[in-house]
Amino acid sequence: MARIDLSTPSERWLWKKDTLQEPTVAQSFAFDETNEHLYVLQVTTGGAEAGDLCLNKLDFEGDRLGHMYLRGFGHGVSMGVQNGADGSVWIWTEAAAVGGYGQGVTRFHFADGASRTLDQVNVRRPVPGSTNNQPALCMATSRIAVRHRVDNVPRYRVYDLDTFVSGDYTAHLADFPQTGAHPDPGVPFQGYALHGDFLYQLAGTAYDDATNPPAGHGNAYVSCLDIRTGALVQQTRTEAGYSLDHREPEGLAVRRDVGPRLCIGLASGAVGARRFSVYYKEYG
Repeated sequence: MARIDLSTPSERWLWKKDTLQEPTVAQSFAFDETNEHLYVLQVTTGGAEAGDLCLNKLDFEGDRLGHMYLRGFGHGVSMGVQNGADGSVWIWTEAAAVGGYGQGVTRFHFADGASRTLDQVNVRRPVPGSTNNQPALCMATSRIAVRHRVDNVPRYRVYDLDTFVSGDYTAHLADFPQTGAHPDPGVPFQGYALHGDFLYQLAGTAYDDATNPPAGHGNAYVSCLDIRTGALVQQTRTEAGYSLDHREPEGLAVRRDVGPRLCIGLASGAVGARRFSVYYKEYG
């Protein structure tokens, strides 16, 4: 699959949606193209340290179809959706939070109104000794990536999904350090997505009218790594949603049933009443 050119203009898809269950920002999102559903993760109000998350199920208009709670899972930095051959839908997230971030990954089925705890899922720890594990999936190639930290340095590993599900983590397709997410050190990492042989990253700092007027357009960057070499192949600043009254890049995902499209999540709105917007870069 060809690489999505990050220099293409960003187009608006969803705009200032207030349909998420919690009043907090959206952290990450992923698509179930088969059933035309969009899943969105949030940290619950007051739940950051414990790693409590809310998982929203939306339609492609951004309207909420249901939600569930994940207790002690993590920060929701990234997620994935797996469509089974039998029609099943698995949601992949981080799990086993320590200091608010998951130390492993897991998968489960969505259940509207449910509250899931760690003793109800299989927590997978694919990289021994690592911390802060966060998954992303590419169903086009049936692969899973796990972002993690070794000695507090972020890295990626990519696995065949079927092999990973079987519990065999001994063989991986790629292993490389995180690089090129942002030209400035210390800028927050805000999510990643896997598509074919390329891994896309999002980083940037929130701004609002009081501290950084929209004319400044912020410091959000998208970048792309080649998983075959780990090399940075493109990095560009994005002004998507620059006019939002509070703008924070939050979450990156690829929608494959159209485009494909690299979709960028943006939080806006006042504290306690955050909104969710999505822009996209079209392939070609």
